[in-house]
Amino acid sequence: MKRKPQHKPWYRSRGWWLKQLHNWHWMSAAISLIGMLLFAATGITLNHAATIAASPHVQNLSAKLPAPLLAQLAKPASDSAPLPPAIVAELDTRLELNAGGKPGEWSDDEVYVALPRPGGDAWISIDRASGAVTAEITDRGWISYLNDLHKGRNAGGAWGWFIDVFAAACILFTLTGLFLLYMHSKPRPLTWPLVGLGLVVPMLIVVLFVH
Repeated sequence: MKRKPQHKPWYRSRGWWLKQLHNWHWMSAAISLIGMLLFAATGITLNHAATIAASPHVQNLSAKLPAPLLAQLAKPASDSAPLPPAIVAELDTRLELNAGGKPGEWSDDEVYVALPRPGGDAWISIDRASGAVTAEITDRGWISYLNDLHKGRNAGGAWGWFIDVFAAACILFTLTGLFLLYMHSKPRPLTWPLVGLGLVVPMLIVVLFVH
């Protein structure tokens, strides 16, 4: 009497694992595709930052606070307190610079607020006696902007979260790719020599040339 063939449980089925790995691989690739292009391209521009010419554009601005707002500069809560909301709104309207929530540097004569940003810089200085406002905006160009996004420099919390999610998607993409290489490696004898080459080459460069 012939025995009926026993089906393997799902967790031992090669087909099930291949299906899952392919699904997670293409989804993580789709999520990280644009970000990977951005970070790969800016990796090149950062590596050659010294040879890429940049011409910063500097814009100087000035304004004067209305007299009713001067009283709000009299007694800061601390030496690093942010500007009062009414003054922030006034500066945003006059100069199109948002200093909300940014720490100030309060001295007896003035309050200074640094406003760093990707691809540039900005600052505001307010004379506490007269209400005279001076400000400067520096724009270093779109390559510098993208380079700073690559580094997460002064890009804010939302961009920081994006980098974390993007990095997790890249890790998932590479791990599922590694397992797929393993499952398809038998008819492809060059698989593991090439994977080993990707490990050995950077290690040799670091050992021999990075000091």
